Amino acid sequence: MSDTTKSADYRRIPSLDALIAEPDLAPLIDRFGRDAVMSSARAALDGVRTEIGAPGPAPDVSTAGLVARLRSRLEKKFAPSLAPAVNATGVIMHSGLGRAVLSADAGEALRDVAAGYSTLALDLEAGKRVPRDRHVEGLLRELTGAEAATVAHNNAAATVLILNTLARGKEVVVSRGQLVEIGGSFRMPDVMATSGAVLREVGTTNKTHLADYERALSDATGAILRVHHSNYRIVGFAEEPPIEDLAALGRARGVPVIDDLGSGALVDLSRFGLAAEPLVTASVRAGADVVCFSGDKLIGGPQSGIIAGKADWIRKIRKNPLARAFRCGKLTLAALEATLKLFLAPDKLVERHPIYRMLALTPDELARRAKKLAASLRKALPASAAVEVEDGASQVGSGAVPVETLPTKVVAVRSTALPPEELARRLRFSSPPVFARIHKDAVLFDLRTIQPGEETLVERAIAEALIR
Repeated sequence: MSDTTKSADYRRIPSLDALIAEPDLAPLIDRFGRDAVMSSARAALDGVRTEIGAPGPAPDVSTAGLVARLRSRLEKKFAPSLAPAVNATGVIMHSGLGRAVLSADAGEALRDVAAGYSTLALDLEAGKRVPRDRHVEGLLRELTGAEAATVAHNNAAATVLILNTLARGKEVVVSRGQLVEIGGSFRMPDVMATSGAVLREVGTTNKTHLADYERALSDATGAILRVHHSNYRIVGFAEEPPIEDLAALGRARGVPVIDDLGSGALVDLSRFGLAAEPLVTASVRAGADVVCFSGDKLIGGPQSGIIAGKADWIRKIRKNPLARAFRCGKLTLAALEATLKLFLAPDKLVERHPIYRMLALTPDELARRAKKLAASLRKALPASAAVEVEDGASQVGSGAVPVETLPTKVVAVRSTALPPEELARRLRFSSPPVFARIHKDAVLFDLRTIQPGEETLVERAIAEALIR
């Protein structure tokens, strides 16, 4: 672009006041507010000036072009960063995609409570403040068999809160094979150090005996901790004492026993063809003093950490100043209460709970949906794309039953015109974003995690990505 052309373009740029006075901007001012439009208009004009002076094609400096640029800038600025997405990966509880899909009951409870004031921490009879966890404690007592229960905002917080209450400044005895690292590079030794407890490792990576725990107990011991392996398994020449033996040892020596279950199951997963995860009820019956687990994994509720156990210990945990720092808000409690109520009717879980509906889907059901989606795609896609229905494997995700998979059906899309990595990238920028997985030369779409009614969104996103 010549200097003469650049000078002409610079002169055509309107002043900020002139641009704001354009009638076409009135709807944007009504929608976003005058201050936001002014700020974005100033930035848009600066951007145009920079582009005129840089190598490359000249920007559109017409009034219509500037209004379009400003509209695009404002819509992007005010669009939510946290937005709905389609999970076609086959990982049921995908941490990156928000983990659990909440039930319709939980969604309704969230909307009702979010809209205005609520009975969060006031007693209706007396009109006085009461603990906010009362909304879920009764349900947790009934579902787990524990004497009392409370809630933190995730299981890591629950673990820190328990250790800080029971064993701050004291040793916590834990098997070396249970010093796990959870998502985000958070390691159990670091969590324990943060709580103020002192780590006392016993046993070896693959074998820890009850005698190892017995030898480690002393006047400096604050608690015995068992940690569920969660996202890995030690197989073969491996052994560790069951929670029943640890609880008996703790009772005999006057040392509290903590069972960190991680995912925490309220129902037996074997009915879905999966290996059993530790049941919360089993730990409570075994005599563990305090049990903690996630509310957003196998419970399928909002992010939270549930603490259940002996009433005396729960009372002390509630009085810990950290309990206020880790407490849940009204939205979490509303969604968690609605989710827990689903487990009061376990025979209805598959109908009412999205997580258990996905776990229960059969290969035949998945095949019917996959064939229907594949048929639609073949009609919509160019000749350069091939669509097949193939066998696949879904995962539970989030550290639950990590070595187990569920047989599934996937729609595999291959394109001679577009590498699978580029197709997957384009799908992530569709509206809503679609997340799939890549296997060799294909992009795979697992029907187990594509929610009912989302097939149309997936079809449109694939078509738009391949027909550009």
